Amino acid sequence: MGKLDGRVVVITGAARGQGEHEARLFVAEGARVVLGDVLDETGEALAKELGESARFVHLDVGREDDWNAAVEAAKDAFGAVDGLVNNAGILRFNELVSTPLTEYLEVVQVNQVGAFLGMRTLAPELAAAGGGTIVNTASYVALSGMPFLTSYAATKAAVVGMTRVAAMELADKGIRVNAICPGAIDTPMTNPAQLDPDADTAEASAAVDELYRKLVPLGRIGRPEEVARLALFLSSEDSSYVTGQPFVVDGGWLTGVSVF
Repeated sequence: MGKLDGRVVVITGAARGQGEHEARLFVAEGARVVLGDVLDETGEALAKELGESARFVHLDVGREDDWNAAVEAAKDAFGAVDGLVNNAGILRFNELVSTPLTEYLEVVQVNQVGAFLGMRTLAPELAAAGGGTIVNTASYVALSGMPFLTSYAATKAAVVGMTRVAAMELADKGIRVNAICPGAIDTPMTNPAQLDPDADTAEASAAVDELYRKLVPLGRIGRPEEVARLALFLSSEDSSYVTGQPFVVDGGWLTGVSVF
């Protein structure tokens, strides 16, 4: 018996990184999964690999029409939807006074508007299914400052705020809403060298490892499968009395930085 047997879950940003690992784990635990992403070729390949329990749909999370199409595709494939993992996100580094408005709004459109549209679109479907779960992806920086991340931190703090409000509004419909707040996780977002065929990935990974060995109490960068396991917990009956909460998965980074 899987922890998600009989469940149908939409996962955004599912073609790679955290979303890919969430999709793989959810299918392994018995769910049928709709993989949403703008990376069509990569997403299609993953859905094919996962088999009949997975479908890919092109989904730009900042577009209402794409969300509506994703819901219809999910219902056509699997009949109903009772879970959502709002995982899609982008990251831009820039100091506050140098951040163009266009860049700021680009991050808002994906990270904040995308999560809002996902919840707004899927909540009626989850209610119609008799209840369900929403897991929003926030960030460590929603709870602690970090230089050069004004736009990213703002959107992730907004995700935490929306999570709390949605949890209160949707509780009587049997819908639980929680947020995960990852720290540094070893994905292409954190380590872009993974996507560069000309990069010395071994050297880049060694530099990343050394950085987080110093910064994080557990002495290493996180793995995407560790985030996926938290998303699974919040999507399963294991967390049946949990809603409206941000869960930090950061190796202890938020507690403080060691000087040794």
